Amino acid sequence: MIKNVHHPKYKALVNWLIAARKSQGLTVREFAKLIDEPHQLVGKIETRVRKLSALEYWQYCRALGLNPEEGIKIMESIEG
Repeated sequence: MIKNVHHPKYKALVNWLIAARKSQGLTVREFAKLIDEPHQLVGKIETRVRKLSALEYWQYCRALGLNPEEGIKIMESIEG
């Protein structure tokens, strides 16, 4: 079981979420406000200091208009 936030699969997933946020022109603070969470939480998730739970991942995707299955496919495509 992968438990490390620095694992290539998890890193790819978080990078995908960051890219989606940025492509929508949202800052960390703006996105945090959108999901009603402190900006520090979003920062910790995006710098991989803190892991996303499954529910948080779903909420993150929902707020960005992403299909959570796409993130899973990205992780599956990474060796490791």
